[in-house]
Amino acid sequence: MPERSTAILTFSCPDRIGIVHAVAAFLKQNNCNIADSAQFSDETSGQFFMRVVFTGVSVEGLARLREQFGLEAETLSLDWQIHHGSEKTRTMILVSKFDHCLRDLLYRHSMGELPIEIVGIVSNHRDCEALAANHAVPFHHHPVSAATKAAQEEHLLHLIETTGTELVVLARYMQILSDDFTTRLAGRVINIHHSFLPSFKGARPYQQAHARGVKLIGATAHFASPELDEGPIIDQGVVPVNHAYSAGEFIALGRDVERIVLARAVKAFAERRILLNGTKTVVFSK
Repeated sequence: MPERSTAILTFSCPDRIGIVHAVAAFLKQNNCNIADSAQFSDETSGQFFMRVVFTGVSVEGLARLREQFGLEAETLSLDWQIHHGSEKTRTMILVSKFDHCLRDLLYRHSMGELPIEIVGIVSNHRDCEALAANHAVPFHHHPVSAATKAAQEEHLLHLIETTGTELVVLARYMQILSDDFTTRLAGRVINIHHSFLPSFKGARPYQQAHARGVKLIGATAHFASPELDEGPIIDQGVVPVNHAYSAGEFIALGRDVERIVLARAVKAFAERRILLNGTKTVVFSK
C-alpha cells in the first residue's frame, strides 16, 4: 500500500463567506486530515489567502486529488496549487562575482535546511565555477553585453524551461533583467537588494551610507518585476550601526544580512508560504 503523507494546498480568491468550509469539506470527503492551516483576509484588496497542510494523500494519488479539487476550485474562483510535501523546489541560482549569498545557499542546501533542488548555477563570469563544481552543481557561463543581452536572456529562459526550474534566485546577479523576462517569470524570481539604503543608488552603496552616517543598514528580498528593485517584498532585515563602524564593517554586516534575508525568502518560497497580493505578498509564518 503506498505511503500516505503530507501535502500543501495554497490559494487566493475574492473574499466571501463559506470558503474555508468548502475547502475543509472537500478534504474531509477525500479522507484527508488538516494538520495545519493559516489564512488572511485583506480588506484593502478584497482577497482571501489560505495555506493548508494536510495528510492522507499519496504521491500516486495526488494527480487524482488535483483533478477533483480543480472542479471545486472553479466554482469558488480559486487561484490554487497543491504540492506534495516530498517535492523539492527546483531552483536555479544566478550570480555574478560576489559569492557570499551563493555560498550560504549552497551550505544551507548541503545541510538539509532548504527544501530545494539546485538544478544549476548561471553566471556572466567564471568566478564561481569552481564553487559550483565543489558542490556538484552544473555551472553555466552566460556572458552578457549590450549586443548579446536579448539572446542571453532567451538562452536563459530556455534553460529554465528545460530544467523544470520553478524558482530563480538572484544571488547578487549584477545584471538588470528585461521587462519581458521578469513579466514571463512573475512571482518566480527572488532578488536580494540593499533596500535600507534607498538614498544611495548606484555603485558603492555601503560606502555612500557610511559617508552619510546612517544608523541602520539592511537588506530586502523581493520578487523581481519590471520596476527595478520595487517588486513585492518577501523578507527584510536590519542591523544597527554607529559612528565607530568603518566602511568595511558596513560591507561585512550588509553581506551577513543579505545572506540571512535571502535564505529566509528562498525557504518560505520552497515551503509554499508566499502568496502574491498585487504589489505585496502574504507570507505565512512557519
